[in-house]
Amino acid sequence: MNETVKFEATKETLTEPREILISVFNSLEEKGYNPINQIIGYILSGDPTYITSHNNARTIIRKIERDELLEEILRAYLKCTKD
Repeated sequence: MNETVKFEATKETLTEPREILISVFNSLEEKGYNPINQIIGYILSGDPTYITSHNNARTIIRKIERDELLEEILRAYLKCTKD
């Protein structure tokens, strides 16, 4: 047992705002919440309790700033209305 053991921490795969929003949306929906209302509540207030802890959604959404979430939503909306 004199060998060096290599430790690798698992990396969170969700890094893009879009991926995070989709993951959190799905977690909220699975728990029976209205995802739109809950995400809006979180963005407006900054209160993470609007987001369920189911599937680690509360931790995941806090990995990015609220203004980044808002930018992603606006970008997606404008792209959708432009097409």
